[in-house]
Order: sequence, then structure tokens, then C-alpha cells
Amino acid sequence: MFFRMFGLFLVLPVFSILAQELDSATPLLIGLAFGGYGLTQAILQIPFGIWSDRIGRKPVIMAGLLLFIIGSLIAAFADNIYLMIVARLLQGAGAISSAVFALIADLTRPEVRTRANAGIGASIG
Repeated sequence: MFFRMFGLFLVLPVFSILAQELDSATPLLIGLAFGGYGLTQAILQIPFGIWSDRIGRKPVIMAGLLLFIIGSLIAAFADNIYLMIVARLLQGAGAISSAVFALIADLTRPEVRTRANAGIGASIG
């Protein structure tokens, strides 16, 4: 969860400045690169949750983290806005919060579940 929020909010102050230096960058494409993260994240929350019900929480969490890492590596070396858009879409595709909260529900007793969820919320900020 920390990495998911890290990828969305840490780049917020510097992304538009950095993205302007990428080849072929326009305000529209910069907005798409930034917003694409949240878009793919929102679209994939329910499918990842269903997938985690079918194959287990940990494999889905690991797959999501792998997608996020691949997207982050591509973003780090992106030299044009189109590659940055692909990178941000991949980062957003690592949408694992539904699987993380389901894992917490699986691993905690009902009387401590609220505290466990609050701990995850605190890691977000």
C-alpha cells in the first residue's frame, strides 16, 4: 500500500516539471501520463480482488508489486512521454489494495481487524 501511494503522491510536485523535458511532451500527454496511474488502478481493483479470491492473496500481491517495479524501472529510464505513459499505466496496474485489505481480513481476528486496517491507512499517510 505504501508503494501504491508513494507512486501516486510523491511524484505529484515534480512530475509536471520533469515531464516537460521528455520528448514529444504536451500538456495533454503529461496529464495522461499522470492520470493514467489512477485510471488503471481504479479499473483493476475489482478484477485483482476477484483474482485474489480465486488464486490467493499473496500471488496477486506479488504480481501487482512486480508490475509496479517494472513500471517504475521503465519510468526511470523513459526519454519520451509515450514511454512514460506506458510506465505509469503499468505502475497503476499494480493495484493491490483490494488484495491487501482482503489479506488483512483473512489474517486477523475481527476484534483487531480495525486496528490492522488503521495501520495500513497510517502507512498511506
